[in-house]
Amino acid sequence: MGRRFDCADLEQRAEGLTEAASAVRRGELVVLPTDTVYGIGADAFTPAAITALLEAKGRGRDMPPPVLVGTVRAANALVDDLGPYGQDLIDAFWPGPLTLVCKANRALSWDLGDTKGTVALRMPLHPVALDLLKETGPMAVSSANRSGAPAAVTAAEAEEQLGDSVAVYLDGGKTTDNTPSTILDLTTAVPRMLRRGAIPVEKLRGIIGYVATDD
Repeated sequence: MGRRFDCADLEQRAEGLTEAASAVRRGELVVLPTDTVYGIGADAFTPAAITALLEAKGRGRDMPPPVLVGTVRAANALVDDLGPYGQDLIDAFWPGPLTLVCKANRALSWDLGDTKGTVALRMPLHPVALDLLKETGPMAVSSANRSGAPAAVTAAEAEEQLGDSVAVYLDGGKTTDNTPSTILDLTTAVPRMLRRGAIPVEKLRGIIGYVATDD
């Protein structure tokens, strides 16, 4: 049975963060609050944990999870190159609801699924998430729900869907905004929006100029 910790209580928060970090290091799954919706996370460098995460969601390798980081330095270590726009976007919108798809560092030994050599990176604007990520390092994190079901905006909703597949639930209360992150592909010459989300395209264009969209 997964343990749930109330992060509004300072003692429970500290204990929960310790337990969650230990669970991640053991290759187990944890649920954590973010600035969008709740996420289900695993150590990004433990292939068996990534497999367990995809199975918990009912998802295949063709939908690899994004990677959340607690620092910009950690993000830089995971990519070959941020390209001409990546650093400006990070400076403007991280931590926050912007996911950047970049070419992954080819020297890394990890297996997130069928990524085609890319990685989707984000630094969430949530104190509990950032504290955990600074303990664990990069985590593969997807929305804490079964595939096709509504995204969880409370720890209880996540637990209802994911149950015992998760070792630790960090309860940060109801998320304030369930709008998903904006996803921007930086692997091509012109940045392309892959998903509209919390950061509108006009704001992105205000930083880097042209952004391609499917419209």
